[in-house]
Amino acid sequence: MSTPEVFTPALLYVSPGAVAKVKSLVEEEGNDELKLRVYVTGGGCSGFQYGFTFDDVTAEDDTVVEKDGVKVVVDAMSYPYLVGANVDYTEGLQGAKFVISNPNAATTCGCGSSFSI
Repeated sequence: MSTPEVFTPALLYVSPGAVAKVKSLVEEEGNDELKLRVYVTGGGCSGFQYGFTFDDVTAEDDTVVEKDGVKVVVDAMSYPYLVGANVDYTEGLQGAKFVISNPNAATTCGCGSSFSI
């Protein structure tokens, strides 16, 4: 008889493209303390929307994910909405932007910047 495996999802997966873009932007700013902050707010056409900003401050209740020297910060309120999500960076006809692929989202809008649970 085998024992069940326990799967603990990572808070965020950060793609190599997102890592490269964050490194590039941090180098442009000349501030090695900058971290990409990913957050969720109310709004958008589906109820919640994603936000991205750079921050050099980390609060006590923030969760920090580090990949290849890049730090991504998530606040305590956004944490439950982002567990298991993937942060990527894309460039295409609609412009260049950070995007989230979120397994927790029941629906997303056409542009991919808002979602519902």
